[in-house]
Amino acid sequence: MKNLFCWVAAAAITLGQAVTAQAADVSLDIGQTGESTMTYRLGTQFDFSSSWYQSDVGRLTGYWDAAYTYWEGDEASSNHSLSFSPVFVYEFAGETVRPYIEAGIGLAVFDSTELEDNDLSTSFQFEDRLGLGLRFANQEVGVRAFHYSNAGIKQPNDGVETYSLHYRLSF
Repeated sequence: MKNLFCWVAAAAITLGQAVTAQAADVSLDIGQTGESTMTYRLGTQFDFSSSWYQSDVGRLTGYWDAAYTYWEGDEASSNHSLSFSPVFVYEFAGETVRPYIEAGIGLAVFDSTELEDNDLSTSFQFEDRLGLGLRFANQEVGVRAFHYSNAGIKQPNDGVETYSLHYRLSF
């Protein structure tokens, strides 16, 4: 399992190097699961190079998100995960403040299949997300909900959710 985690980390770093021609953003999420485990997520984002359905109301765009999450717990129940997701964002028009909603489905790899009282069965998980927030200048604040499960690949498929406050800084 540790080898798989290392391979995924190496792949994420390699992918990050491949897209360095585009400016990367940095984000921080601090959240909590339904069972009160604190989560700390550090990510980097690369905006899509295009947008769709642009109108006076807003536009559809998105970004690639690669992140590391620490799931705080006692020595036996803390966990680590790496994730990679395409995220679609509808950004409403605005002069200084632009509200947005986002949704994405990606992949995650956990260090351990045990998290809280949940049995994830597999280290490989799907990451679903919904979020909303405000963009202004080169920053963004919002709230997000994440759900992780293996989509029934192996049983049991307990899954886990985390709800977080989000901050993103664009360079």
